Amino acid sequence: MENLSKEYWSERYQMNQTGWDLGEIAPPIKAYIDQLEDKSLSILIPGCGNGHEGSYLFDNGFKNVHLLDFAIEPLNAFKRRNPLFPDEQLHQEDFFNHQGQYDLIIEQTLFCAIDPSLRLKYAAKLNSLLNEKGKVVGLLFNRDFQGGPPFGGNKEEYTNYFNPNFSSVQMEECYNSIAPRKGTELFIQFKK
Repeated sequence: MENLSKEYWSERYQMNQTGWDLGEIAPPIKAYIDQLEDKSLSILIPGCGNGHEGSYLFDNGFKNVHLLDFAIEPLNAFKRRNPLFPDEQLHQEDFFNHQGQYDLIIEQTLFCAIDPSLRLKYAAKLNSLLNEKGKVVGLLFNRDFQGGPPFGGNKEEYTNYFNPNFSSVQMEECYNSIAPRKGTELFIQFKK
């Protein structure tokens, strides 16, 4: 379980071993954000990494955006790039200990980074962080990996984790993934 420690993730950032980082917002998440009209939504991005989604949201008028990561390095780098972003909306902590209520949670890399034994607990925690009509949107891998992280999986497996925790679970193959991930990502929408 060393991959769940702050030290493990900090070391990955310090050694620039961040192959999951696209250097920009993922196109499927950008497309989803672009159709949102309510800029007052409270939004959480757990396992935010370098926070490209957070930058995009903040730059586009969403001011109630919260970024959470286990490691301090990506949060510090985000703050240097986004000096006007409120400090109190940056959370360096374990996702499973986070408290708050959100209208929208954006999943983009956390699920594949946690040990698969925690996936059902993760789904329940997502549900507990959502407001009554809240949603989870984002990306999950639709493929397997040797070892991990990342830890892969498939739609059928994921259904077992999310169906018990959400009233509506939708997962569709992404049509707008970046080229290296084409055919290996699911766009998800879960409603509380």
